[in-house]
Amino acid sequence: MIKISATIKDVAKYTSLSIATISKYINGGNVLEENRSKIQEAIKILDYKVNVMARGLKTNKTMTIGILIPSFVNTFCMEIVSNIENILLKYGYSAFICDYREDVELEKVKLEFLIDKSVDGLILMPSGDDEDIIRKVNKNDIPIVIIDRAMKQMTCDTVLVDNMNASYDAVEQLITRGHRKIAIITGPQNIYTASERLKGYNRVHEDYSIPIDENLIKYGDYKMAGGYDLLKELLEMKSLPTAVFITNYEMTLGAIMAINEANIIIPDQLSIIGFDSLELTKIVKPSLSLVFQPLKEIGETAGEVIMKRIKGDFLSFPEMHRLKTKLIMGKSVKKIN
Repeated sequence: MIKISATIKDVAKYTSLSIATISKYINGGNVLEENRSKIQEAIKILDYKVNVMARGLKTNKTMTIGILIPSFVNTFCMEIVSNIENILLKYGYSAFICDYREDVELEKVKLEFLIDKSVDGLILMPSGDDEDIIRKVNKNDIPIVIIDRAMKQMTCDTVLVDNMNASYDAVEQLITRGHRKIAIITGPQNIYTASERLKGYNRVHEDYSIPIDENLIKYGDYKMAGGYDLLKELLEMKSLPTAVFITNYEMTLGAIMAINEANIIIPDQLSIIGFDSLELTKIVKPSLSLVFQPLKEIGETAGEVIMKRIKGDFLSFPEMHRLKTKLIMGKSVKKIN
């Protein structure tokens, strides 16, 4: 038996709304929240399928957003992407999601791929500060939102967290508890987030008139293995640090592995502040202190901004959304004399 597909008229009948209202919703326009809920319910119940090709010919839009991230296996990236998609679905949009496996050359290839797909907008988490990537997008006249990076010489919408103050606050907690030999495991020097977090580390030392020991600054790669190797390096120093601040989730995991392997007791032998995942506070014993980034807010903000640009609203262009982090103090930091 052949199943007859539901039509927009069926959706109108189910919701008691006009075809114009439903068409506006399907094409990414603004409708009342009450009407949006009715339409979404009808689409689900009736199994209504949007004719994307026909809609694209009519609106000159593909109803897709390209999302380019460093890695599919990165928890930080994927949680943000999930929240972006929640916003896109609300507007009837879908996403092409690509990762460039932290490979700069592959990043350019994947960006070209998304542009060739005629996406209506792009949300990027660039590998570094290569402004040519942004120029390429601007040349194609595609709205773009940058996540987790800042392009100093380029004009584009940006969503990130206040990395410098996040780092400052975390290290300050260590200083006020008596620590003076504080190590930091930071990211690559060419990545904006890493440089800002290191800047916060340096500034709080200056404000408290504490000399900075360059040997306690370890530049990682934001990967688990990097956190593991660099923590081991710190443990091999003749004069050990009393505390370590680790500046992303994967490196925090790696560092905890190295600490466990060396049978280091937290916080009696080493105080720790990590980054990003609330789950770590439940897994690590004693409970881990960490800087928590608002991943849901980052994704939702990026989604809302790209949709605003696609609809032609450029009144506040460019926007810089610098979101606040939250410092959660567990029991992994010891007060010393």
